[in-house]
Amino acid sequence: MTQKLILASLSPFRARLMRHAGLMVKVEGARIDERYIENKSCSLSAEELALKLAEEKSREVSLRFPHAIVIGCDQILELEGEILHKPVDMEAAYRRLVTLSGKTHHLRSAVALFKNGDCLWNHVAQANMTVRPLDPQYISDYFSRVGPDILTSLGAYKIEREGIQIFEKIEGDYFSIVGLPLLPLLAELRELGAING
Repeated sequence: MTQKLILASLSPFRARLMRHAGLMVKVEGARIDERYIENKSCSLSAEELALKLAEEKSREVSLRFPHAIVIGCDQILELEGEILHKPVDMEAAYRRLVTLSGKTHHLRSAVALFKNGDCLWNHVAQANMTVRPLDPQYISDYFSRVGPDILTSLGAYKIEREGIQIFEKIEGDYFSIVGLPLLPLLAELRELGAING
């Protein structure tokens, strides 16, 4: 017997990932102030912060839809101990890739399941992303091809598209890199009896 699933995210990409995996999910954005939570949580590591944000999203939506299993997720990009947010404009995106050039950054992707305001399960996956040394002209040309859609990415790249070309090495699973640790999530949903399997 499957249960009602709600994705506490307005990300069309995450919703598409879940639907492509055969999950029937309702999408419901969480009503939380992420920057406020982050500012109050400045002593947390990147992993702890990703988990806290995923849990807060899931908790808030589960209180509005108490009988559903709510899936909350978040992703944090960390470079040399600093947490970086989505670039606000194309100039910031350009600076982001210049900063990442020739370095390894870390993506922490967290997912949490809540029901009736209680945490059923959580998980954090890490991916290590090594960007090859990038020529400034290459970055400019890349952005002229991909356009402002790149601003939805923490790192100003999308590995599922042309952004894969900026990398020298990637350690981590694809789904966690694009923002949702899907394989552990599916395993836990089966364990909970929330999906058939």
